[in-house]
Amino acid sequence: MTQTPTAHTPAQGKARAQFTVPAQHPMVTVLGSGDSLLRVIETAFPAADIHVRGNEISATGDPREVALIQRLFDEMMLVLRTGQPMTEDAVERSIAMLRASENGTSDGQETPAEVLTQNILSSRGRTIRPKTLNQKRYVDAIDKHTIVFGIGPAGTGKTYLAMAKAVQALQSKQVNRIILTRPAVEAGERLGFLPGTLYEKIDPYLRPLYDALHDMLDPDSIPKLMAAGTIEVAPLAYMRGRAMPIFTNVLTPDGWRPIGDLQVGDLVIGSNGEPTPVLGVYPQGEKDIYRVTAQDGAWTLCCGEHLWTVRTRDDKRRDKPWRVLETQEMIGNLRAAHYRRYELPMLTAPVCFPEREVPLDPYVLGLLLGDGCVSGGRTPSFTTADPELVSAMETAVPGIKVRSRGGYNYLINRVPTPDDEGRVLTHPVKQALRTLDLQGSKSYSKFVPDSYLFNSAEVRLAVLQGLLDTDGGPVTQNDRTCRIQYTTTSILLRDDVIALVQSLGGVAYTRRRAAEGRTPGRAKGRDVAHRRDAHTVDIRLPEGVEPFRLARKRDKYHAAGGGGRPMRFIDSIEPAGREETVCIQVAAEDSLYVTTDYLLTHNTLNDAFIILDEAQNTSPEQMKMFLTRLGFDSKIVITGDVTQVDLPNGTKSGLRQVQDILEGVEDVHFSRLSSQDVVRHKLVGRIVDAYEKYDSTNGTENGTHKGGRTKRK
Repeated sequence: MTQTPTAHTPAQGKARAQFTVPAQHPMVTVLGSGDSLLRVIETAFPAADIHVRGNEISATGDPREVALIQRLFDEMMLVLRTGQPMTEDAVERSIAMLRASENGTSDGQETPAEVLTQNILSSRGRTIRPKTLNQKRYVDAIDKHTIVFGIGPAGTGKTYLAMAKAVQALQSKQVNRIILTRPAVEAGERLGFLPGTLYEKIDPYLRPLYDALHDMLDPDSIPKLMAAGTIEVAPLAYMRGRAMPIFTNVLTPDGWRPIGDLQVGDLVIGSNGEPTPVLGVYPQGEKDIYRVTAQDGAWTLCCGEHLWTVRTRDDKRRDKPWRVLETQEMIGNLRAAHYRRYELPMLTAPVCFPEREVPLDPYVLGLLLGDGCVSGGRTPSFTTADPELVSAMETAVPGIKVRSRGGYNYLINRVPTPDDEGRVLTHPVKQALRTLDLQGSKSYSKFVPDSYLFNSAEVRLAVLQGLLDTDGGPVTQNDRTCRIQYTTTSILLRDDVIALVQSLGGVAYTRRRAAEGRTPGRAKGRDVAHRRDAHTVDIRLPEGVEPFRLARKRDKYHAAGGGGRPMRFIDSIEPAGREETVCIQVAAEDSLYVTTDYLLTHNTLNDAFIILDEAQNTSPEQMKMFLTRLGFDSKIVITGDVTQVDLPNGTKSGLRQVQDILEGVEDVHFSRLSSQDVVRHKLVGRIVDAYEKYDSTNGTENGTHKGGRTKRK
């Protein structure tokens, strides 16, 4: 647009400006259909006369008004050049921004054109962008800060713009998922006891967020994204601390470590068996603790608000996604008829420990721990009815010869070589056993050394195969996959076998058979009393993990159907006192890590865009809890209206309190919107103004707060 300089008439104190609209812009785009935009401008500037002739627009009147009109048309042309049409609302907001800048109530850093042409998201034929200066600053704050509070009356676009930024972040791969939450005040903290799935329970409370999602994404894709966990909805009660006692063991590539000893940068094992770094360690103070026990005897400790990923039999049958429940919510609800209600997830792959050099072939070690005699200083011996195992041992260990002593007894001899003359001979097996502190072990004191327990999956499986080829075997059952049974008199070896199975993604159940009262065994035609209790371990391994090398056992195992799908269910949840707790944050995509007995548990929210809507209905405790759930590479937007608090009388609003606590804290920003930012029906803004005026003049006199609640007397 070209313009002539403003001319002043000193006698009358008036100014005049003239604008020429470029030919490529039809006048209807500048003046509006039926001159609707021109009427808005004339109404806003009653002290100026505006005339249109062809593509020429002139304004005469008060110098300040004429100057504002001149700036207004400049801004309108900048918007039109982007291809975006001007509307009556856009003109009114542009005028409001220019007047605010003129009056000094705005710093004037952003022009109306900059506000109205900022695109956030384009979807389904429409573009989402801020419509007021405060909205633009709110959107910019979300880009610049990790935690942003959007505070203002209804209709100011707080939630809608936050959702648009969340979808934009997801589509640009800045985050891996969107988490939406709202306080479900009507249902209170007992939301989890309502009938239906988690989705069905909270659907009414999350409806405004769903509506915004449907505006921004293909409606057909939303259920898929929610089923995959890319978009997660959860009431605020489900966002509490995921804390464990500081002495609780967590699996690392080097073995077990107390969670309280972990530091940022340490590695722990994730649900896929791979190492994942610790990104944060957050002390949670003293909390009530519960012992959560699975039906296979695995257990761990956690706080009552700890979250568990579970599914029921109905969920599985209906192909529904896994649900998330609190520990304390499941108490008293662990059984459905005669079966356990809640299934737990398992490792998706064997744990990947770093490969370590070992002094003895792992399969041979398993054979010796099963049927080998290494209790004295004499030559090691081996007992077996399967020559196949003898050949395997000779093949795996160079320099030995397994010689029969008659029957099923064998000696493991060293094979002499021409170089032995005049040298002190070292038995390779005995030397390895000494290195492993196993030389001299009895049947009831044998164990698997840590260098094998925390080795590669191939090494661990080979040890287990040696143990099962000697003291284990397949157990067939009608209409069921084949399970495996292992027996030992060593408590240490029992626990090590269970650990090997669990580290490979399987489950193991153990029971004890007391020596007293058991029917004696037979040896060389005479009774032999049992001197030690026997420990029987029932094992189920995932399909694809081969438990046997011995042909006769392997063939029987596969003929009976082989491995199935190991499963774990929560069996009990019991109070376990109060303990000092901590929460860790890991980089795993699913936020899971391995804790005691290879159970999978949660950590803080990572790589997520989290929106807390209607935050005025949170208590101070809930607000603190929510803010401390922030994870690595995550962003939080909290929206609310402090004049619309629906909490019970006497309960403070966490949104009101948090402004006094966090104002000025680095990387936390408060964006405040007003009735001037209402983008719904114009009447909504007038209603908000009317209520604010009424509250300011009558609130003190009638003894009410701004939210309209009566003070207690």
